[in-house]
Amino acid sequence: MIYVENKKRKLENIQKEYPDADILDLTSKSAYAQKLSPFYPHRNIPVPYSEGFYATCVEAIWQGLKVFEDEDVDVRLFSNDTMRNIKRSVRVHGKPLGHRKGVHSDILLNYFDARMLIYLPSYKYVLDNRVHDLIEKIAERAKTHNIVFLDYATNTDVRNISSPLSHAGLVKLYIDGKYPSANDGLQPMTLEEMEAAKKARKQAKKERKAQNKKLHQLDQPTLF
Repeated sequence: MIYVENKKRKLENIQKEYPDADILDLTSKSAYAQKLSPFYPHRNIPVPYSEGFYATCVEAIWQGLKVFEDEDVDVRLFSNDTMRNIKRSVRVHGKPLGHRKGVHSDILLNYFDARMLIYLPSYKYVLDNRVHDLIEKIAERAKTHNIVFLDYATNTDVRNISSPLSHAGLVKLYIDGKYPSANDGLQPMTLEEMEAAKKARKQAKKERKAQNKKLHQLDQPTLF
């Protein structure tokens, strides 16, 4: 089984919650799986709906096609291979209006549609064409071991637009054969669904802790 946890959590707490799991850092700070970060400069990644345009990394595509009150798309980001200074902030550029469906498009996508039509296919291109060997190694290990992915974002449901999507969650879905597509006909979560999902996550974590505590007690030596 593969789980996703926040990299900012204390490592010892994660180890207590998943005592027998392999813990893999999937952020840009990782020595082992840095290539899975959307900031990693794989280069020559096709920009969706933009013939002739290629980017160094997935995040450059996502940020480059973003439109603000005070600034339109920024194709200069497509060539950023430093893994730094890629994000475009509201403080500098004004209120975000959406993402263009391609560099020269007149269509402005909302957040959910941009996630489905821009981010997901761009990241899948990397998984399919740039890190396939690494994915296979992780998938093979996951057959016999629990694995915890560390990411700064932990939202693993593409329908949940209340928070940024976890790329570690996308790796999990990819390995599980459940990577989402715009052709799936998915719609954003309602507020009620978001609240139910939040409660379900809390309950699952509570049950996991209780199970680990029970197993720990069974491991204690006894005279009887």
